[in-house]
Amino acid sequence: MNQPLASPIARRRREQLQLWLAAVVVGALLAVLGYSGVTRAVDSRLAEARREPTLSAVLAPADERFVNILLVGSDSRAGADPSDADFGNVGGEGDVQGRRSDTLIVVNIDKATDIISLLSIPRDLWVNIGDSDNTERINVAYREGASVVVRTINRALGIPIHHYVEIDFQGFKQIVDAVGGVTVCVEHPTRDQNVGLFIPVGCRNLDGVKSLAYARSRFFEEKIDGTWRVDGTSDLGRGKRQRLFTALLMQTAVNRTLADPFRAGTVMAAATSALLVDESLDLMNLAQMVRPAASGLLRRYSLETYGDTVRGNSVLRLADTSAPVLAFYAGVGPAPEPKE
Repeated sequence: MNQPLASPIARRRREQLQLWLAAVVVGALLAVLGYSGVTRAVDSRLAEARREPTLSAVLAPADERFVNILLVGSDSRAGADPSDADFGNVGGEGDVQGRRSDTLIVVNIDKATDIISLLSIPRDLWVNIGDSDNTERINVAYREGASVVVRTINRALGIPIHHYVEIDFQGFKQIVDAVGGVTVCVEHPTRDQNVGLFIPVGCRNLDGVKSLAYARSRFFEEKIDGTWRVDGTSDLGRGKRQRLFTALLMQTAVNRTLADPFRAGTVMAAATSALLVDESLDLMNLAQMVRPAASGLLRRYSLETYGDTVRGNSVLRLADTSAPVLAFYAGVGPAPEPKE
């Protein structure tokens, strides 16, 4: 059966979730730095983080210039509670067939400048899976396990992956709630009736459920002059919201844990239960490296692709114009100017 390729609008809105998932992970790590009970308690809690031993054989050795962290946001509904306010929108395990990755982004941290860059990888990208001759959409690799995902990206894009971090929908909400929610201010009433989102004029603190609805919004509307209008600013408006939310989450994580050190313990508990990481990842060291991102100044890149049809499947192919971005992530080229 011919499987339709996601429309440009759907792909861009899916990329919104990618950035917010990244923001949640980074925010949780930043919150660790606010804990003034210092190292013993912190190290003890971080030692409880779930580790994936199969990754050791496929991750690249450390590089003194930069580090690439693969962030995987899965669509797993494992542990979803039917009594949750958003269960009807997110669904349970029975609503998802097999394991899939909704999010694949590579977070690059330049050790000399502390600049953080995010690279979105479209899940419809047609690639060889792992070391095999089997070709599929890149998100299929997730079904084979974390190590296959890393090997697939390394082979398809030619970039090293030094560390791995995975989070799902439930983890997203847990971490946002542990931080204490994120305050978002809107100039006009905002809604998405498909995910139960509504934000009145002014500022509201969004909990995990509402933040996930905001992140997953595909029909974002504002009420202007008495009329509900679908967001017509395309990438400009979406990019602005993404950068704003990312900055707010990071700043919130740091500020609230500095004001209330005991909150950091709650954040760490949520992070260690929500995240799956590689065995060599030092979460405290990573938190130190990503701290400059609290300013909200992040570079965002996407791969240049073109549509194709393979075995009746509508897919994406990597375009030659992606070369400069991939060279940067491989450590053999300068950082290109972001397009947004």
